[in-house]
Amino acid sequence: MSAQEIPTSSNSSIESYSRRRALGVIGMGGLSLALSTTPASAFWFGRKKAALDLSSLPSDWVHRQGRNLENYADFLAGLRLKKVTPLQVIEAHAKRRGSVWNTLPPKSMWRNMAPTLKTLDRVAIELDQPVKEIVSAYRSPAYNARCAGARRGSWHKANVALDVKFHSRPSSVASVARNLRSNGHFRGGIGRYYSFTHIDTRGQNVDW
Repeated sequence: MSAQEIPTSSNSSIESYSRRRALGVIGMGGLSLALSTTPASAFWFGRKKAALDLSSLPSDWVHRQGRNLENYADFLAGLRLKKVTPLQVIEAHAKRRGSVWNTLPPKSMWRNMAPTLKTLDRVAIELDQPVKEIVSAYRSPAYNARCAGARRGSWHKANVALDVKFHSRPSSVASVARNLRSNGHFRGGIGRYYSFTHIDTRGQNVDW
């Protein structure tokens, strides 16, 4: 069983959860795409123009996301995370299983991920190290269906779950996350695996 696939009683719990949290997103500031000979290679945030280099991502995937990519990057930057970068979150979506590419989450789900990203940021602060990699974040239904061991009720489909890697052992990461949860920082699932840790903010505490 993979990190993100703990069974739920029904898919309706995820659907109702998404409806409660999908309140829409207001843009956090202007974001413009650099006009250059390298397609969609970089973005600049606000007046400080901090570059977000997307040249490492598949160009076809970048173009398929269209304006949604610019706006989602703007939203992520607005969260002002200290140890997690917008590029790390975006990279987790630029993956393919067979002929099916994953996508960024629909705009109605953007806010769902904010509590989980803030929890991850807090874990990184407690560990005093940056996040090494976000392995998985949102999964589109078509992409999720292609993932080995994936369940239809995966919380990744509701955009509330992350699979992450640190330079620390997953057991250490899970321990820090559980301490934060015990102190009331969030309510959700924590899963420990051989090479990564699963964290979600589903609203109900679950461990595996």
